[in-house]
Amino acid sequence: MRKLLTISLIAALFMSCGVPKTVQESKKVIKGYWNLNSISYSESGNFNVTLLNDTSKECFEGSTWRFIPNNNSGVYTINNGNCPMGDRDFIFTIQQIDQTTGLYDFLLKPTNEKHKSETGEGYRLRLAQLTDNSMKWEQTVSLSGQPFTIYMNFSKINE
Repeated sequence: MRKLLTISLIAALFMSCGVPKTVQESKKVIKGYWNLNSISYSESGNFNVTLLNDTSKECFEGSTWRFIPNNNSGVYTINNGNCPMGDRDFIFTIQQIDQTTGLYDFLLKPTNEKHKSETGEGYRLRLAQLTDNSMKWEQTVSLSGQPFTIYMNFSKINE
């Protein structure tokens, strides 16, 4: 009886440490190709924002993104001819932060093509919406000591 109780406790411990079902489902949905359609801000006005320590809002709009969840990697491609074009590799993690609301954090770290970070920098974004056809990220930063939110709206590209 004692062995059975011990085995049951160990099994329960392993099951509780697994990836939440909502995160597993999110990885299935995010898999594939996406287009970053638009970027907007919580405040009106003109802002000189560099996203992901890479380039401007204008350069990111229209970029294509590929997510490969089985190894948590991806690549985004800047397509705007007026910008530094090309592929940028990254790794990502989806973390559920509140089981009752289902809110997520999305951690994104730029890397080289071998998925190694050269700077160690990473970015925490809120995965505010994820459906089969659309995705919305929110990143809150500080502007003059006040919260400033950047909204990034994606649509799924049919493969």
